[in-house]
Amino acid sequence: MYSILKSEILLLVALMAGVLGYLAEHSLLAGGQAMALGGAALLVGAIVLASMRVAHHAEMLAAKVGDPYGTMILTSSAVLVEVIILAILMSKEASPTLVRDTIYSAVMLDINGILGLAALLGGIKHGEQSYNDDSSRTYSVMILTAMGISMVVPEFIPQAKWHFYSAFTIVAMVTLYTVFLRMQVGAHSYFFSYSYPKAKPTKDEAPAPDEPILGSILILLIGVVIIGALAEVMSVLLTAGLKGTGAPPVLAAIVVAAISASPEILTALRAALANRMQAVVNIALGASLSTVILTVPVMEGIALYTGQPFVMAMTPVQTVMVAITLIVAAINLNDGETNAIEGMTHFVLFATFIMLSVLGL
Repeated sequence: MYSILKSEILLLVALMAGVLGYLAEHSLLAGGQAMALGGAALLVGAIVLASMRVAHHAEMLAAKVGDPYGTMILTSSAVLVEVIILAILMSKEASPTLVRDTIYSAVMLDINGILGLAALLGGIKHGEQSYNDDSSRTYSVMILTAMGISMVVPEFIPQAKWHFYSAFTIVAMVTLYTVFLRMQVGAHSYFFSYSYPKAKPTKDEAPAPDEPILGSILILLIGVVIIGALAEVMSVLLTAGLKGTGAPPVLAAIVVAAISASPEILTALRAALANRMQAVVNIALGASLSTVILTVPVMEGIALYTGQPFVMAMTPVQTVMVAITLIVAAINLNDGETNAIEGMTHFVLFATFIMLSVLGL
């Protein structure tokens, strides 16, 4: 028992932060915007700590079942965290564009941020890094289709008929994901894997601990519950802290996307530096696809249930950035190898996304 508690110290710290947050919530709100923002920042840090443990146990499960199942577990756990935080924020009178902005931010962060930085650092260390280009092509066309249906076409749907198209979007996303999932774990599972030569273990490498599957599943679920509790308090403090400050509306969305992607960033960078680019492609593109294709039907379902539609149509600037990103990805990821130059192109696009967000665009 003691060894379990010791290994889950980060989760315990997050839990204590949640308890303190609940106890100090009213005091922080009464202390003004600066106090509220400070408390929200600390809770965001606690959520990241809990997310790292969730990702760790997702990785443990992934290592046991192998790809493509492993990547599915890792990306699905991140999307679950994102959906929980989004649902809580949307219940706190959040911006009607929060869902759209969060999905857009997540795609920019996953493809341009994670993939760009990983390919850049991996390319500097290893030169060209190989992967299965079938996976990148499949992911890219799925992301383009899902985002087109759910975040471009809604611009042309009359307000009076939003619920019809919302219901259609749910069916379309579920159908797309069902077919994709069947392909990913079925006859075309080899699209998402790559055979690397086995490296000899060094003296410094210790064998990974054989953690029981049931224990990893249980702690993963506990971590998700803790994240939900932390997000409940964080959303109240963040909303109060940003009210009337003139902060860009997309800021809250970037916070949500960064929280859910933080564990994936570490995993992808470790894989790139270990010259395993297939894992990076699966994580970055798989997380983007999962964010769109799983978050949209859940949130659209909430919109139909509450009778309050979200603004899902992207702005012209967002549409252009997504188009450029997917075109660049289609060109860069078409030959089965990445390099530092390709990584830099995506990372510059990520910097552009941050700049546009700062400008409120």
